[in-house]
Amino acid sequence: MKYGIAIFPSKKIQDEANSYRKRYDPHYPLIPPHITIKEAFEADDALIDELVPEMKRIANETEPITIRINKVSSFVPVTNTIYLKVEPNQQLDGLYEKLHSGKFPQNTKYTFVPHITIGQKLLDDEYSDVFGRLKMRNFQFEEIIDRFQLLYQLENGSWTVYESFVFGKE
Repeated sequence: MKYGIAIFPSKKIQDEANSYRKRYDPHYPLIPPHITIKEAFEADDALIDELVPEMKRIANETEPITIRINKVSSFVPVTNTIYLKVEPNQQLDGLYEKLHSGKFPQNTKYTFVPHITIGQKLLDDEYSDVFGRLKMRNFQFEEIIDRFQLLYQLENGSWTVYESFVFGKE
């Protein structure tokens, strides 16, 4: 089965992201707006049974993380993906590193760029138009994240939460 690890921001940020995702992200119906911490990986029940206690330990050792979003950015020329840029910070990087070491599958395809996708798989003209308009918008969000989620993919391609891991909780 496919699993992944993500952080879900507040409803306020999700609502803002979804106002664009409805039109510009074909994955809109499959998963709510999120920050991917670990990309999709294959795992059987035995591996998940090993990883869950590790994730609990990591969450217990992690303080809540403040995230800031100030603008949109994109992954052009690699892909026509537009996203809300989460300002990099050491806590988020540390969490990412912990979830990519030890028993965790080494499935890093790209450099870690914390973000919330709001548009992807856009045609070049549509990308240029949408990104040009969004670059002029002012986005100001700051919030404290206190958990991450282990997700699994259903047969229809959608993702659902397997378990949540709260930071700093014994």
